[in-house]
Amino acid sequence: MDDRGRTEQREDGREPCLGPARELAQMQADLAELIATVRDPHLHALLLRLLGPDTEVGRRYHRAPAAKRYHHSYEHGLLEHSLTVAQAVSAVSAIFPGIDRDLAVTGALLHDIGKLDAYAAADDGIDMTAAGRLQGEIPLGYFLVRTEIAAMGDVPPARAQELLHVLLSHHGSLQHGSPVVPATREATLVHFMDNLGGRLGSFDRLQQALTEGEEWSTWDRALGGAAHFPAAPALPPADAQSAAA
Repeated sequence: MDDRGRTEQREDGREPCLGPARELAQMQADLAELIATVRDPHLHALLLRLLGPDTEVGRRYHRAPAAKRYHHSYEHGLLEHSLTVAQAVSAVSAIFPGIDRDLAVTGALLHDIGKLDAYAAADDGIDMTAAGRLQGEIPLGYFLVRTEIAAMGDVPPARAQELLHVLLSHHGSLQHGSPVVPATREATLVHFMDNLGGRLGSFDRLQQALTEGEEWSTWDRALGGAAHFPAAPALPPADAQSAAA
């Protein structure tokens, strides 16, 4: 797959397969830049151990999809989604008081890491693995991160617990698969930015499936309705804009 954002028409005529909106190299550079801003030495080291491009987990993280169908369900989708959520978390952390930015950004980058083991490429696209079906993406991610924290050996237990809570609660409610609900500012922020990123990703998917001239998608389960894509307003000619200025 080309690293640039694009679509491919499926041979069976169904929805096109999306690609990331940003080039892979740019996303990798943005990820490295964001990790460099995490000042907590334990969280910074954990991110490098898990997401570094030269690590086994990092190489998988950079290529994996973020879902089977509803959002970012293509190669590099997990990197695109997680990076977008983390960048949003970082920006919001500067607005609302009391948020531990390092913790929130780290949680955002790692919140979906269990998808590495929950999803895999299949003949007809992306499917859940046996581990994904039997254990679920959140427990798989919790186990992976907790195992890495234990291997580091120097992460303060309270710090580890705060981070693991972000991962465990990021779906926001018990009925949506989280074993606990968000109980901290950081967990709440990651949950809402994750939800926003997923829903906006659904709009991207639906828009790419429209034929020319269509403004409405079909009913979509992820959104609970149809999506509207109004035509862009016509801009006045350049000379009229210059005259108005």
